[in-house]
Amino acid sequence: MDTTETRQSAEEEKVQVWLVERTYSDDEQNLIILTYATPDGTRDYRKERALTSFTGDHRETTAAVEVPPSNLGTVSDPETRERYAAEARRMRERHDPDDAI
Repeated sequence: MDTTETRQSAEEEKVQVWLVERTYSDDEQNLIILTYATPDGTRDYRKERALTSFTGDHRETTAAVEVPPSNLGTVSDPETRERYAAEARRMRERHDPDDAI
C-alpha cells in the first residue's frame, strides 16, 4: 500500500462528531473545553482551547469535526449519553458540519 492509499484509508476511518457542550475548565481560567459526540451519544471527543485562541486570527469552532476512532472516549453515564445524543441530533438538523458555531 502506497502513502496515498494509506492516507485515504485513514481518512475513511474517521468518525464525524458534533459539538454538544462548551465548558470552562475549573483548573485553568483561560481554558475552554469543547465536547463533541457521536449522534448516538455513546462516544465523545474533547478538545481544549485557550480562551486567547478565540481572538485575533482565530480558529473557528465548527459544528462537527472528524476524528480517528482511537481519539474517542466512551460515555458511560446513561443520562449524559442521552443528553449528548439529543444535542448532536439538534446540531445535525440545524447546521452543516463546517458551520462556525
